[in-house]
Amino acid sequence: MLRFMGVLFWRFLAIISLLLGLIGMVLPVMPTVPFILVSAWAGGKGWPALERWLLAQPHLGPAIIKWRQYGIVPRKAKYLSIGMMSISGIVLQFSAAIFWVKIAVPLIMLTVAIWIWLRPEQIPEQLAEKNNDNAS
Repeated sequence: MLRFMGVLFWRFLAIISLLLGLIGMVLPVMPTVPFILVSAWAGGKGWPALERWLLAQPHLGPAIIKWRQYGIVPRKAKYLSIGMMSISGIVLQFSAAIFWVKIAVPLIMLTVAIWIWLRPEQIPEQLAEKNNDNAS
């Protein structure tokens, strides 16, 4: 019974994350990639068929695999995510939010932006060369 509940939890997390990621594809203020990554991760824990389906998607699969193997965030994604966080932080300053939220949220977004910026953008050269040598 406990194992069944665990599988249900991972499936629920995978579906909710996937739905949030799909919403993010059409709603500019909602991120897509983090939710898709969480969906694939949770699917791997409790719904391998969903994980395989996500990895087989031509637009999602390669990005998920590169993230899992090398922690890669493409430059375009970096610019887009940091730009959207910047816009959100500016809009927040003109909102009716309480003072500590106007300070804390932009600081959290700045921390995330720095972390994103420090992620590699492509497979490191020595690993790419090694993979090419192995493929030959």
